[in-house]
Amino acid sequence: MTYLFDVNALIALGFLQHEFCNRLAAWIDAQRSLTIATCPITETGFIRVLSSSHRYGITVDRARSLLLSLKAGGRLRFRFIADDQDIAHLPSWVRSPKQVTDGHLIQLAAAHSVMLATFDEGIPGAFLIP
Repeated sequence: MTYLFDVNALIALGFLQHEFCNRLAAWIDAQRSLTIATCPITETGFIRVLSSSHRYGITVDRARSLLLSLKAGGRLRFRFIADDQDIAHLPSWVRSPKQVTDGHLIQLAAAHSVMLATFDEGIPGAFLIP
């Protein structure tokens, strides 16, 4: 199965001090076959969050290197999804600015026959990482 990780899930994968790192690792270990998908929004979000938060203390270059290393590591399979969804595909449930990226990612995942994987319980149709 292929899962498009949202930014928070991708950060949990790449940063051991993330609050959901152990939860994500346990779920990944339980999978028989797993491909992790990324897209421009999740990759740039990963870099933006890690490099802008004092909590992580990582530079843009270090965050970029970390993500590239994760993708090339060989332990997990990765797939990059080109973003071909315009605003016309935004779901009708999107009502607030905080829902815009989530709505976009759920539509992008559906358009590419993958599931959006997240820790966010408020995204209709997304897979909640247990």
